[in-house]
Amino acid sequence: MTGFHVRATTEHDWERVRDLRLEMIRDTPLAFGESIETALTHPEDEWRMRGARGRSDRGIYLVAIDDDTDRWVGTMGGFLDGTVPLLVGVYVSPDRRGPEHGVAEALIAGVEEWAKHFGPVITLHVHEENSRARAFYARLGYQPTGRRFPYVLDRSKIEFELSKRL
Repeated sequence: MTGFHVRATTEHDWERVRDLRLEMIRDTPLAFGESIETALTHPEDEWRMRGARGRSDRGIYLVAIDDDTDRWVGTMGGFLDGTVPLLVGVYVSPDRRGPEHGVAEALIAGVEEWAKHFGPVITLHVHEENSRARAFYARLGYQPTGRRFPYVLDRSKIEFELSKRL
């Protein structure tokens, strides 16, 4: 196992932001509210804007980078949904998943630290069929709120809202 570090993205990271986004949609298409077909049509300006989300007034976008290879191995973000921090864009490359690697835990700790500045609770939405993600969130103390939302890419499917007190 190699080490990694976590940092916020910048506009200049746009190509790597794009490449990781395409990887994550291909790996787990139901986990993100965007199809691969749509993602492939975005122009450079869209990817630059997404990279610039690294640190903004209303959000954060973090990436985990392998120290030996410089490969991006995970990402997570947060933004304010009204006044409540919402965890979004959660992804770790398959070869770096699991608590023995610590990538997901480090990324979520960074987003949760950001979220503390906006209130005592962070929320997220998870697809009803994404059992791996639901187990991960439960392990970290996220609980169902009872709220459900139609999944944006297929209104016949549901996303559950989970929250955690910070």
